[in-house]
Amino acid sequence: MRIVVMLMAAVLCAADAGAQTWRGFYFGGHLGGAIRTDDADESVEFDTDLDGSFTDTVRTAAGANAFSPGFCGGIAAAATPQGGCADDEDGVDVGGRAGYDWQTGSVVLGALVDVSRPDVRDGVSAFSTTPAFYAFDRELKALAGFRGRIGVGSDRVLAYGTGGLALGWIDQTFTTSNAVNTFVAVNQDGDGSTRSAVGYQAGGGIEFMLAKRVSIVGEYLFTSLDNREESTIQSQGPAPATNPFVLVNPSGTQLRRSDRFDIHSLRAGVNIRF
Repeated sequence: MRIVVMLMAAVLCAADAGAQTWRGFYFGGHLGGAIRTDDADESVEFDTDLDGSFTDTVRTAAGANAFSPGFCGGIAAAATPQGGCADDEDGVDVGGRAGYDWQTGSVVLGALVDVSRPDVRDGVSAFSTTPAFYAFDRELKALAGFRGRIGVGSDRVLAYGTGGLALGWIDQTFTTSNAVNTFVAVNQDGDGSTRSAVGYQAGGGIEFMLAKRVSIVGEYLFTSLDNREESTIQSQGPAPATNPFVLVNPSGTQLRRSDRFDIHSLRAGVNIRF
């Protein structure tokens, strides 16, 4: 026990020796990769009675599930699942950041803002018994993070966790092989517009002081953006009253993605400190 106490005291003394190492303003840049989460749970949700709840099943006049062929995590290549779906795309994550750190003993607290361009693309498609496909495509064009961080630092090494608000700008489009119904974007200024989406970020990293004012960083970051509402499409006429999309409510049925835009990023960067 005495040896353990002595070792802990030695570590704390070493940290205290560099108590002001990390304090101050910094700016820098990063380069890495952005990877989408698994496509297995992606699908399309429906609101047939337009009550705001996307838990309905679109049914034919005979009561059968009109989307029984299912879904795929990509953009459909044909009107049936047998035609396959195009793969989604991961991207290069490049950007810059600025922040400020405070230090008390070995504890480091900080706040930072970063902006990046992950360029990640993600699609999901639904298939109806018509047959027809209904495809939602989104591409993350830019991403901003407003985060805090807390860590433990010595004179050269800082290990930290980080988390906070994320704001993304997403290009989104809807395509379908259904030529019977009319489809309109509900929460967009025209289909395919770039819209912002709010979410959160969380992760951690290690920063190593190369010189008095230069440090290098390795960081993992998880980003989750919610653009489900902005992806909503409403199907309308001119279809007969027995058409599945107008069978429950003559005004139509709303369709949207079921999943958030979740991204894993691995970054390496350089910071200049003042």
